[in-house]
Amino acid sequence: MRSLSGLKALMGLLVAAVLCPQTHGANAVRLDWPQWRGPLANGFSPTAQPPVRWSETQNVRWKIALPGKGHASPILLGDAVILQTATPIGDPQPPVFDKAPGVHDSVPVTHRHQYGVLSISRKDGRILWRTNVREEWPHEGGHSTGSPASNSPVTDGHAIFALFGSRGLFCLEPDGTIRWRRDLGKMSTLHAHGEGSSPVVHGDLLVVNWDHEKESCIEAFDTRTGTTRWKTPRDEKTSWSTPLVVEVDGKPQVIVSATRRVRGYDLATGTLLWECAGLTDNVVASPVVHGGILVAGNSYYTQAMLALRLSGARGDVTTTDHVIWRMNRLTPYVASPLLYGDTLYHLRHNQNVLVRLDPATGRLRGDLVRLEGIRDFIFASPVGAAGRLYITGRDGTTVVLRQDADNAVLSVNRLDDSFSASAALGGRELYLRGERFLYCLAEE
Repeated sequence: MRSLSGLKALMGLLVAAVLCPQTHGANAVRLDWPQWRGPLANGFSPTAQPPVRWSETQNVRWKIALPGKGHASPILLGDAVILQTATPIGDPQPPVFDKAPGVHDSVPVTHRHQYGVLSISRKDGRILWRTNVREEWPHEGGHSTGSPASNSPVTDGHAIFALFGSRGLFCLEPDGTIRWRRDLGKMSTLHAHGEGSSPVVHGDLLVVNWDHEKESCIEAFDTRTGTTRWKTPRDEKTSWSTPLVVEVDGKPQVIVSATRRVRGYDLATGTLLWECAGLTDNVVASPVVHGGILVAGNSYYTQAMLALRLSGARGDVTTTDHVIWRMNRLTPYVASPLLYGDTLYHLRHNQNVLVRLDPATGRLRGDLVRLEGIRDFIFASPVGAAGRLYITGRDGTTVVLRQDADNAVLSVNRLDDSFSASAALGGRELYLRGERFLYCLAEE
């Protein structure tokens, strides 16, 4: 494994420019991190120069208390950080469950919630605006480690799209005005563990995956009006992965990783193009693509990971040579993989161990890397930039590693908060959204 060469870095910049065309021109809007997992949807930023070291007293440009709770990851729109949150309101009431008390890992609902979108100044942490989009009593309790606002927003540079699942889908102007809203119904999630798949935008289409215990589907909306452009039923149970849009054989596809099948759909029509079985229950991690090869994996009761060649894939490819490798160990669970250069990095199921793979072959690249210093689970997906990897645990610790064959530890940084949301990178800044605070970290 070698760090990106100058040529690869330049290619990354060109790809970013293609994916974010609105960053150019007279009315340019900078899109450093327009969606969960960044400009290339794989956790890597080709332009950011985030800090290596920080603490509560070092390299904190600003830190603000956040209203309510949410594990939705921050995104960046120009000079603003965009967040989703859910704030308990009113006096607590007797616990309410969607199912009988005692459901594994579920928590009671004791408050109505106010669901909102915040815009925060990247310069000084001022709240520029807050738009409350819905107020209601949640119909499910959620997981004990989850949050009532776990879907992350996305922007195309012209609008902000915020999915609150059972509370609706909202399109906001950059000033916080609601352009349109859609009620998508109520999700019934497995074990009442909550909702979390984020929307994805491509051109004038916004795609939402709606996998739950009742009628699952994938649906595409017109970004300007919110009208449904297509809706395709899915034979799936609850999943939490986010769709991925990639170009295959000259046409965009939207790919969804889920329990029964990984599937690819024609982005223009929603027509199912191909499908592949091989994952297991509780799919949370989202897939990545490298050089035309899709890699998807998960673990819960059992472990599974697979890679398939996308070009020419049609129909059920489960037993065809489109599947180029499979693994049944060392697979990811909650955190999604990071693709940096030609190496795939992911975290072994509920263990603070970094796995390094060649995405083309599935072969390990060196020994497993134990992340000393993180004392809790890692739910946040790793990110990478400037020749470094950033991995944040729920205990407030971020380990920074060099991105090379050895992955030497550069620093171990601790903050006084708990982190489940994935980081956002932009300019010289690293944004970490905790249970209580939002941090902007930058070398001053």
